[in-house]
Amino acid sequence: MGIKKKIRYAIKKADYQVIFKELFYIILGITSASFGLKSFLLPNHFLDGGAMGISLLLNIKTGYSLGIILVLVNIPFVLLGSRQISKMFAFKTIAAIAGLAFMLTFDFYPIITSDKLLIAVFGGFFLGAGIGMAIRGGAVIDGTEVLALYISKKISLSVGDIILVFNIAIFSVAALVLNVETALYAILTYLAASKTVDYIIHGIEEYIGVTIISVENEEIRQAIIKILGRAVTIYKGERGYVKNLKMDEREINIVFTVVTRLEVTKMRNLVKSIDKQAFIVMHTVDDTYGGMVKQRPLHS
Repeated sequence: MGIKKKIRYAIKKADYQVIFKELFYIILGITSASFGLKSFLLPNHFLDGGAMGISLLLNIKTGYSLGIILVLVNIPFVLLGSRQISKMFAFKTIAAIAGLAFMLTFDFYPIITSDKLLIAVFGGFFLGAGIGMAIRGGAVIDGTEVLALYISKKISLSVGDIILVFNIAIFSVAALVLNVETALYAILTYLAASKTVDYIIHGIEEYIGVTIISVENEEIRQAIIKILGRAVTIYKGERGYVKNLKMDEREINIVFTVVTRLEVTKMRNLVKSIDKQAFIVMHTVDDTYGGMVKQRPLHS
């Protein structure tokens, strides 16, 4: 087999692996979301936020099939996503929403509980897990984030702020149309779902970027490499606060590395054992590629 054929074969094999992985995540997401809806939320007339919240609210008030309402509510978001993101994203989203609508037509899911607190927490958990899995598969089953992404480009609010405002409006309508108690439980369901989505997408091993400023930078660098097994980057910096220092005395090496959230305490203790006066700055990192950090599963 020639080199070109080998390359084409490798690319084709990688494409099939990605497609299979995305399909697996989407099917898992549809199953989890439909379980959360049919076993917890729907039998007890509970709501959530986003496009799903609108669909649930319309289902309660009109009695029409949730599957049909879900598809109709998400059509504008799908069209917007095809323009803002890609046509492939829109295709996968249509397939995911249609799959969820199809699953909601079955009644083989058992009703787990009638306790309102358990319904809000676990219904939100399974629904959020489903939304998160679908996102890992490169699709959405709730189009609110697509709208928020589009609006954020037009105004000075972040995507998170826009989603929050959007959901406040939904919960306010729910309080007026239904009752305040239902709206309050809807907020609890939304919080459970949103936190689950965050964990599914980012994982418990969230990445943390660590910047360390210390006179013992060389010892800290070697400790991070040898003890933690992490790569580091050295920035050439200059002290700005200390007075009466010559230019060469102001120069200092700044150590930067990326660890997982589970390694933060070990990192902090390691640095402090070398230099108690070290200045440490930490911030979350969405994702990393390459280097010596454990990689999350790839997703679109």
